[in-house]
Amino acid sequence: MQQSAVPELAHTHTRPIHWLATATALAGVVALSSLLQPGAATAAQASGPESKTAPAAAPPATTGVDFPLRCGPVKAVVQRTASGDLDGDGRPETVAVVHCDAPMGTPPDAVYVLTRAEDAAQPRVVATLVDTKARQTVTTVAVRDGAVLASYLGYSTPDVPSCCPDVKGDAKWQWKNGAFLRSTPAGAHSV
Repeated sequence: MQQSAVPELAHTHTRPIHWLATATALAGVVALSSLLQPGAATAAQASGPESKTAPAAAPPATTGVDFPLRCGPVKAVVQRTASGDLDGDGRPETVAVVHCDAPMGTPPDAVYVLTRAEDAAQPRVVATLVDTKARQTVTTVAVRDGAVLASYLGYSTPDVPSCCPDVKGDAKWQWKNGAFLRSTPAGAHSV
């Protein structure tokens, strides 16, 4: 028998540490796969000739919209959006959280409602829910059951430095009698 010119490799002999490493890796893969599951399956009922519905209108896009925000030499940036039918007309509106693209710091947000008339090519701003003068940073925005829900960080007084918001709050806007009425679903509290 001819001797190998290459010395024995250390990884060719299994030791308990190898089995432990393999078991740990396998447990990690199983745990990760349990977190990354596909969404639940849904079934849609076939529509017969008696139940024809019009396709849902697409929500207004924010591109090309002239927001009523004065940003000087920088542009307005859409930070977050949410869409849904806010006024019950069957067409979705878009809620946009917008701020100036400042090179440093955290510029305050404004929250606008956009809609598009059937005959208009471009969406337009129809309401301002939060103005930048309120010095708020909107952290979440959603549309649920015809209402706009938002969470924000703000300041208790004008003397609080912009770096350090000291108020955290939630707000809700609902379309009633031709206007968006604001309420506070969960009271504001200090950070």
